[in-house]
Formats: sequence, structure tokens, C-alpha cells
Amino acid sequence: MKVNIQLMAGLGVLAAITYARSVFAPLALALFIIAIVWPMQAWLQARIPKLLALAITLLVTLAIGGVFASLVVWGFGRVFRSLVMDAARYEAIYQQMVTWLDGHGVSIAGFWAEHFNVRWMLSTTQFLTGRVNTTLTFWVIAMVYLMLGLLEVDRLRRNIESLDNREFARIVLDGSATTAARFRTYILVRTQMSLLTGLLVAAFAWFAGLQFAVEWGVIAFSLNYIPFIGPFIATLFPTLLAMTQFDSWQEVLTVFVCLNIIQFVIGSYIEPRIAGSMLSISPLLVLFATLLWTFLWGLFGTFIGVPIVIAALSFCAQHPSSRWISELFAGSKQPTTLDAKA
Repeated sequence: MKVNIQLMAGLGVLAAITYARSVFAPLALALFIIAIVWPMQAWLQARIPKLLALAITLLVTLAIGGVFASLVVWGFGRVFRSLVMDAARYEAIYQQMVTWLDGHGVSIAGFWAEHFNVRWMLSTTQFLTGRVNTTLTFWVIAMVYLMLGLLEVDRLRRNIESLDNREFARIVLDGSATTAARFRTYILVRTQMSLLTGLLVAAFAWFAGLQFAVEWGVIAFSLNYIPFIGPFIATLFPTLLAMTQFDSWQEVLTVFVCLNIIQFVIGSYIEPRIAGSMLSISPLLVLFATLLWTFLWGLFGTFIGVPIVIAALSFCAQHPSSRWISELFAGSKQPTTLDAKA
């Protein structure tokens, strides 16, 4: 009976998070950013007035986000312009594919005409426009949460420390401190691996003679922050360009395979060793969390899914009754100097 009640409660929480994602998703992003930028805010407000420190922290955060967004827009913009200019070539490739499939008894012309028409294009345009408006609202709400949250950190800590339930206060404080430290380690490791991925992708694209080598490096760097889905997209787009640039399918396949090898070696071998035991999480749990939160919150859930798991395991490790969950889903522990620094 107790297990059934807990299962029903868990499903109820997931349902609430799904239907109220316009509230919870910006809050999750704000808490994640607060954990990362709080050391700077604490250092500043110890030396200058709190509101001035808050203004500087917000400006630095917005500047970093603006630079990152500008790089993404620049990289994708140049690549998409090239893809549009080569539309005729892609149409010829499509016709060749349709002819080959028809010759093998597979007809897709009827399916294309039925599902991809003017009405579909209009509905897709309306959907994308709505997503842009939703994204802007999302970021405004997240920034409000971030601003108020940075002002409330000290007060919340004092209130928790004054609780009569000392064990609960210890779990919340230690769990929050551990989660914040792991978030900073996560974003540091992810940034290092993204830079390495971008450099290797750009170097390979330049060596292979693929156009827009620098742009592919920037795209690989930016998309590497999104587990699994990001690296796949970062290999798909260069492959599409290679289809119009190279004459043989062998060269196109070589580009696709080599880019996947770069992503696999960095994501599955180098990054786990650098992250070490501080972020030791089962790869199966990482994949499950990514898919689950993508289903619940869309593209943003793809990014925030792993940090949510990090937070949940950090709090589970604080109490003997739930520590087994953290130990169960821990990945292979690799000792590293990064643990001591975190």
C-alpha cells in the first residue's frame, strides 16, 4: 500500500510539473543559474552594496548569454544561407532518392503530397511564431526568478538554519551546497568538452575540405551542451552540406562517421574521466533523464534534465534512508583532481 501511494504521488508530481511547466521550467533554469553565479554575487556583495552587486551579476550573466546566443545565430545563419542557396541541388538529390525507392517498390510521392502541402506550411509557420513568443516569455520569467532568487539566498539560509528540525535543516543546507558545487563542476566540464568538440570538428572539417569549418566548430560547441540530441544534430547538418559539396556517397559517409567518432570519444570516454566521481552518474540514467524531461518540457528539458538528476542524487545522498538511490545510480568512479577542487 505504501509503495502504491508513493508511486501515485510521484505520478501526480510529474503531471503537475508537465501541466505547469510555464511556471516550473523558468524556475528550474533560474535555480540552476543561481547555483552557478552565486559565488560571484557573494564575493561582490561582501565588498559593495547588495543591489549594485546584483546588477553587476545580472549584467555579466546576460552578457555571457548574449555572446553565446550571437555565436549560435552567426553559425547557423551562415550555414542555413548556404543550404537555401543549394536548394536546387537538394531537390535533385531528393528526386534521385524517390526514383531509387520507386524502383524498389517504395512510393513516397503520395505521402509527401498528402502531408507536406500549403496548409502544412502555414500551420508550421504559426507554430514556430508561437514558439518564439513562448520562448521570450520564458526568458523574462526566468530572469525575474533569477533576480529575486539572488536577493533571497542569504535570508533563506538564515531561515533554514533557525528551523527546530535540525536534521531537516542539515539535509537542505548540505544538499543545496553539494548540488551547487556539482552544478558548477558540470557546467565547467561541459564547457571544456564543448570547446574540445568544437575545435576537433572545425579541424576535421578544414582537413576534409568541408565548407564553413569554423561555423561547424561553433555549432558543435553550442549544441554539445544538449546531451545526446545536440551532438546528433551537430553531425547531421555537416553531412547534409557534404551531400551537395562532394560527388561520392563514400565521402559523405566518411564525414558522418568521423564526426560521430569525435562525438563518441569525447562524450563517452574523455568527459566521464574528467568529470570523475564528483559527477558520477549512470549513463543509462543520463539517457533516461534526457528523454523524460524532453518529453515533459521539450527542448529546454533536454538541457535541464541532467542537472535535475544531479540535484536529486545530491539530496538523496544526504540521508541514510535514501543514500542507496544515489549509490545505485552512480556511474564508474574515476579519481581526479577535479573532485578536490569542487
